[in-house]
Amino acid sequence: MFPVVPERALLELARTEGGSDTLALLVRDQDTRRLLLLRAVLDAAEAAERSVCTDAQKARLRADWALLTEADRLPAPGAPTSEYRLGRAATCSDGEALPGGWSTHAADAPPGARGTSAVADALPGAGGTRAVGEAPPGAWRGRAGAGVAPAGVGARFANPARDRLFHPLTGPWARSCLRGLDAPPGPAGGERERRLRRDLAHFSAIAAVVAAGAGIPFSTRLTARAGVLALPSLGALHTARSGDVPVDVTCTEGRLVLRQADAPDVTVHLESGVGAWSGALAWTPAHALPGLTPTAPPLPLDDLDPYRELPDGPGHGNLRTPLALDDAERKRWLQAWSGTALALRAGGAQRLAEAGALLRCLVPLETPPDVGTGRGSCSATRREAFGALLTSTPPDPVTLAATLVHELQHAKLAALSDLVTLHRAGPAARYFAPWRVDPRPYDGLLQGTYSHLALAAFHQRRALVGGLPDRDWAWAQHARYRAQVGAALPALVGSPDLTVRGRRFVDEMAATHERMAEHPAPRGHVARAQAYVASARTLWTRRHASALPPSNG
Repeated sequence: MFPVVPERALLELARTEGGSDTLALLVRDQDTRRLLLLRAVLDAAEAAERSVCTDAQKARLRADWALLTEADRLPAPGAPTSEYRLGRAATCSDGEALPGGWSTHAADAPPGARGTSAVADALPGAGGTRAVGEAPPGAWRGRAGAGVAPAGVGARFANPARDRLFHPLTGPWARSCLRGLDAPPGPAGGERERRLRRDLAHFSAIAAVVAAGAGIPFSTRLTARAGVLALPSLGALHTARSGDVPVDVTCTEGRLVLRQADAPDVTVHLESGVGAWSGALAWTPAHALPGLTPTAPPLPLDDLDPYRELPDGPGHGNLRTPLALDDAERKRWLQAWSGTALALRAGGAQRLAEAGALLRCLVPLETPPDVGTGRGSCSATRREAFGALLTSTPPDPVTLAATLVHELQHAKLAALSDLVTLHRAGPAARYFAPWRVDPRPYDGLLQGTYSHLALAAFHQRRALVGGLPDRDWAWAQHARYRAQVGAALPALVGSPDLTVRGRRFVDEMAATHERMAEHPAPRGHVARAQAYVASARTLWTRRHASALPPSNG
């Protein structure tokens, strides 16, 4: 089912690069896994005891999926038919069948063929739209007679269903659903029950957004969560009352009417790309940044989705606070973003290409107090939210470009690791990493070294550009990152836990590091970088070496 990674692609990625075919392979595989994850949610809901997922909740979930099935069969007007054309005999570039029946070749489906829905394939027993009479109370009414799709459909895929289902933040939602559905029954009214109820209600909101984007008229009842009804990619309604509030939603001709008790109706008009506008103060529209290149679609700047938070745990430190942007913050984001493409291109054409291929949304984070001023920022990625990058407000375009380079390497390596077993090392934290004060497990060391190798290459490329205003700073950054990578590589290369393909990968990383010596940084920067790494190693050894077996020195 999953594609084999060619040797050429493996070596491209080991160099922290990746041609268009290689990046497309990673993206296609992650999208396939998203469909399988959604199927797992459906299976878990159907199998759950009534005390965990009630009959009414299961019926509503089936009705929502039936609507997605209908929307999945309606390509967006003007969408390129060669992109993910529906057809049951679809194959990957390496000949393996893809679940959900999409194909990258328009000729795979006969002219005018309606095709098979990927959502229908994922839905047990779903062969088409659910009859109106079978829907549970509050579910969809008036689905027949889909009209012309309004503005607001996604630009990335051939229909809005795919655009929404592959949005990064549906991954954390699905994982949250699975945790709730797989948990043993708890006390009535407990936190698990409340969380699952909200999770399932959010999926109804996703289905509403997809239906609106596909031009399917409907009436339904949704539930606001803690006084906020989030409609992903469109915006959020702040209800008159707090708590979980029912909201009746009607959609006709690209317009939503949101009705709640004891409050005026709110009319929302869908916009092209991301967002929807309304004159009501209760409505907050979703925002997007301009496309990274002139032909790229707008990039969501998502400060509304309820699933954008980082999970608790030591791996994310204090980066768990998403930021709701005000006008001043949005202006700072736009100022930094407007120069990011140029900064990426200066660091190598492949950096701009990988950002365009992999990045699907940005999630603003609050800046922790320990980040400081100047060019400091904090950022993160989530494995279950492929395509999302979480970061504090960037101080300038170069910092934002470097953040994209750093975090997209984590996304690339995580996606590759889903396809290729690179090592079989255990989770024990025992390795020295110059960029951390704590011991790292082997996989964490590999991830960090990989992203730092990309940053060393990025800043070296920028430093080699003639007339760069901050060239000296770029050389200093390159020297520091290269020295850090050099200190970590011996442990990676010398590990007996590497697989055959993992050894090829790490050896190519080491060769890439060595080739950087062809264009060395000024000696003063190299000396300071080496002193920094030596100091970090000395401090780390004092703190940890006595309690750990020897690792990388």
